Amino acid sequence: MSANDIKTYTLDEIRQMKSLTDWDKLRAQGDYEGEQEFPVDWTRAELVTPEPKKAISLRVDPDVLDFFKSQGPGYQTRMNAVLRAWMEAQLKR
Repeated sequence: MSANDIKTYTLDEIRQMKSLTDWDKLRAQGDYEGEQEFPVDWTRAELVTPEPKKAISLRVDPDVLDFFKSQGPGYQTRMNAVLRAWMEAQLKR
């Protein structure tokens, strides 16, 4: 693959692209009923419930908040992911 093959798109451009997936055909096919590719042992499965988030009041610079909000819905989740990555990096020191 060369640099000429690589194309970049904004999130808005991607959202406006027409899907090449034939969703009606996939829905009509139904669930796969064939043999499993590998065995699954559900007897040892555990339900893991995520810990609820804590609501806080956090003061951030306006441009920081604007940046995260400009990326679309879920900006608080993305901010949390950035904070988590920084925390985990510090814990590895």
